[in-house]
Amino acid sequence: MTDTQQPPAGGKKAAPRKRAPRSRKAAAAPATDLATVSSHTAEAAAAQVAVTVPATPPALIRVPLSVRWRDLDAFNHVNNSKFLSYLEEARLRWMVTLPGHGMDEHVAPVVAAAHLNYRRPIEWPNELDIELFVERLGNTSLSIGHRIIGATDTSAVYCDGNVVLVWIHRETGQPAALPEPVRAACTA
Repeated sequence: MTDTQQPPAGGKKAAPRKRAPRSRKAAAAPATDLATVSSHTAEAAAAQVAVTVPATPPALIRVPLSVRWRDLDAFNHVNNSKFLSYLEEARLRWMVTLPGHGMDEHVAPVVAAAHLNYRRPIEWPNELDIELFVERLGNTSLSIGHRIIGATDTSAVYCDGNVVLVWIHRETGQPAALPEPVRAACTA
């Protein structure tokens, strides 16, 4: 502390600050010429293994939807909760194609989990496609993968993830075996 500085309240001196040691490695690094850098870059590029993005499995259904003005939030894009509504609409449209709609008077599906990766905002006006596909088929549950994409630009992925449906006995709430029409539709 200098003579002109006052000690902090309570009369105690502040602890001196420690400086981080300087790295000498950066200063001592040898200079390389452009030819050497280019050579190493080419070798590294040749040694890289190609990474492939797994293809989306065959779709259970592809549902076209129009973005509605009422779906927008204060930021002028589709509210995150509406993404779940879009996915619900697609699941229901798929289920009505099944005999008995995938349920009966004794068993019905419930949503056990939902996972959404919000990739980019959806603006209005916009036309979307919601794709559903089987990720995992269990004894009492089904994991349905989903993608919300642009109807005219399928490279525009707005959302992906999955929803887990569990079939339960309506009276007891206990897990029930997947109905045969659901299993058949998922393995076709």
